[in-house]
Amino acid sequence: MRIIRKRACARAGLLGNPSDGYNGKTISVIVRNFFAEVTLYDWEFIEIRPSQEDHGRFSSIHELLHDVELHGYYGGVRLIKATIKRFAEFCAQRHAAGDPGFELGNETFSIRYTTNIPRQVGMAGSSAIIVATLRALMEFYGVRIPLRVLPSLALSVERNELGIAAGLQDRVIQVYEGVVYMDFSRERMEEVCGLQCGHYEPLDADLLPQYQQLQDRQTPCSHYEPLDADLLPPLYIAYTRDRSEPTEVLHNPLRARYDQGDQAVIGAMRDFADLAAEGRTALLAGDKEKLSELMDRNFNTRRKICQLSAPHVRMIETAREQGASAKYCGSGGAIIGVYRDEEMFQQLEQALGQINCGVIKPTLM
Repeated sequence: MRIIRKRACARAGLLGNPSDGYNGKTISVIVRNFFAEVTLYDWEFIEIRPSQEDHGRFSSIHELLHDVELHGYYGGVRLIKATIKRFAEFCAQRHAAGDPGFELGNETFSIRYTTNIPRQVGMAGSSAIIVATLRALMEFYGVRIPLRVLPSLALSVERNELGIAAGLQDRVIQVYEGVVYMDFSRERMEEVCGLQCGHYEPLDADLLPQYQQLQDRQTPCSHYEPLDADLLPPLYIAYTRDRSEPTEVLHNPLRARYDQGDQAVIGAMRDFADLAAEGRTALLAGDKEKLSELMDRNFNTRRKICQLSAPHVRMIETAREQGASAKYCGSGGAIIGVYRDEEMFQQLEQALGQINCGVIKPTLM
């Protein structure tokens, strides 16, 4: 019996988020302290097994209420089911286009997942389950999907199947890992691809000939540049242990305002992208103070255009009171910043611990 285990780690947006969904630029880091793991093995039929996140038995109505407040209404089973569907459709499209190596057999499997990524705090727990599932399916069926295509396939699971507004950033860093600068500008995509393709469209059936062109190129559709993790200053991550909220609570209204031409949102997305580009320059120049300043500006810009959760804002304020910089890792509930020394880190642990937050030093490599 084949037993396949694949992981995908949490991530934190260092600069530029949430502009990745708006033709912006970002820098992201992988966070190996937390991960989702998918186990897949031969079975007599296809079975998706629930994990601890999907249980439906509670000792009281109060326990059920607490579970919903912490985790929402959805676990990971829907993510795995949607991932399997998109994977199968993608392979069928490629096989129909005459691409060798994409024909799926009649093998069947059981699949389950576990995760220790804090739920709904903006550390990409959902996309980690999706990326880990794709890695397991690729090995099980012997299918090779280029790294530069895999993030778009992972994104299509949430956008196309589940209607969740999101960008490529999470999936890119979870596929490439380490530290990555990403340029999603329209100009960059056209320069690299020679296509006005947008960053999801290589998955569409009418663009399958262009997909083959992307396979043959050495550069991705968009620009992903790995950066040396040793260039980073000391980073901390803090995450709430209290009530959190799904990423769509922030992103869906923001997308609607952008699509309606809200100039404040459109301008902020340009500013976020500029912050990421400045951050790349600061990193390469070894200017750690500048990087710290840019991270503060990233959050301040977000605060101008979004109605943010007061407890999450309090996390930022608490960290800054200790002298550290602070911004959201993603949509809210977890923050990342630069600290000066071990004494400051201990102060962060104590102060943030008093408002029920965990504090870690992220492992990047």
